[in-house]
Amino acid sequence: HQADSEEDALNLLFMGDTNRAIAETPMNMASSRSHCIFTLSIEARIVGTDTVRRSKLHLVDLAGSERVAKTNSTGSVLNEAKYINTSLFYLEMVIVALYEKATKGRAHIPYRNSAMTSVLRDSLGGNCKTVMIATINPEAIHTEESLSTCKFAQRVSLIKNRATINEDTDPNAVIKRLKGELMGLREEIAYLKGEAGEGDALTPLALDELNQNC
Repeated sequence: HQADSEEDALNLLFMGDTNRAIAETPMNMASSRSHCIFTLSIEARIVGTDTVRRSKLHLVDLAGSERVAKTNSTGSVLNEAKYINTSLFYLEMVIVALYEKATKGRAHIPYRNSAMTSVLRDSLGGNCKTVMIATINPEAIHTEESLSTCKFAQRVSLIKNRATINEDTDPNAVIKRLKGELMGLREEIAYLKGEAGEGDALTPLALDELNQNC
C-alpha cells in the first residue's frame, strides 16, 4: 500500500489490527490468535544528488505463548495455540542461532523455518536496530509463562548488531543527470562550431527580452 501521509499509514495500521482474530481463552479474555507485522518501507532522496537512502521499520506484535495443558483449549483455539507456540519456537531458534554465530562462529541461521522469521530476517541479525518489549502477567499462577518470556527477552538482548546507513546510488537518477550533461555539451559544441545561429539578426521579441534584462 502506498501511504502519502502519516494519517494514511495509521489507517492501514488500524485496518490490520481490526482484521486480527480475537478469542477468549482461560488465560486471556481477548487473546490475539495470530501475530501481527506492520512494515514501513521508506526511501529518501537528497535533491541534486544521485544517492538514495532506504530504510525499513517492522512493528511486530507477537501473540502470547500458551501452555495447552494449563488452558485445556479445544477446537480452533487449540489449533491456533499450536501454531502460535510453533512459530515462537522457530523465532527462539533463530535468536539462539544468532547468539551462537557471534560467540561460537555458527554459520547457518534457520530463517526459513517459518514465514515470520523469513519476513523478520533483516530485523534480527541484519543491518538493524532491534528493540523488544516483553509483557508478563504478575499473577502467581502464571509465573512459569512470565519466567519463560523474561528468558526469551534476555536471549534477544544478547544479540549485538551494528546498524549502518543503507545508502546507494540510484541508477535512474545517474542516467537522467548524464543525459542532461550530454545535452548541454552538445549545445556548447554546436555554439562553438557556429551552428547555433549566433550571427543572425535579433527578432523583436529577443530585443524586448534584452531590454528588460538591462
